[in-house]
Amino acid sequence: MSESPNKPQKRLQVGEFAKRVGKTVRALHLYEELGLLKPVDRSKGGFRLYDETSIERARWIVKLQGIGFTLAQIQGFVADFERAATGRVATSQARVVFTEKLAEVQTQLNKLRRSEADLVEALNYLDGCHNCESDLSPASCKDCVQHGHTPDEVPHLFAGLSEHAGREAAHRESTPVVIKATPPKNAAEGIITTAEPLRSEG
Repeated sequence: MSESPNKPQKRLQVGEFAKRVGKTVRALHLYEELGLLKPVDRSKGGFRLYDETSIERARWIVKLQGIGFTLAQIQGFVADFERAATGRVATSQARVVFTEKLAEVQTQLNKLRRSEADLVEALNYLDGCHNCESDLSPASCKDCVQHGHTPDEVPHLFAGLSEHAGREAAHRESTPVVIKATPPKNAAEGIITTAEPLRSEG
């Protein structure tokens, strides 16, 4: 049997409320401090109480954070919406906010797609290295001509890695090895001293 629409909703204390929305109690208190969330009631002992509408409100805030809004930004456009003179003004303001965020998200997506393409290109190239039978050093990978590889077609992500290895190897080869002699520490190791003090003749 379905519940009566007039049946009061179950009240939740903050600990259970936090578990339901997957946030910490401190985070929920912060939402309240910013005016984004309010308890629907308090218990006889003075504890904050919440219901299903509170859960939906908290999840809405979490969703906005996931999109990329900061709590300060959410606080700002919520206040602007509620203080707007008319619904038309309020919705126009909301449209501006969401349009700007959409542009940011699309820019991020384009960057991620380029990063994805770079990674796929590098991994496809490295697939040919899996069965490499060469004993070439890592510094020589940039000049590989095996498995269809050519030096002028090395993916940018891998090129930076292999080129750096080549420069480091060249630096090691060109750096002379300096051997420092350790001076003797005492007479037993080579310091010559006179056995007796010098005496003047007279």
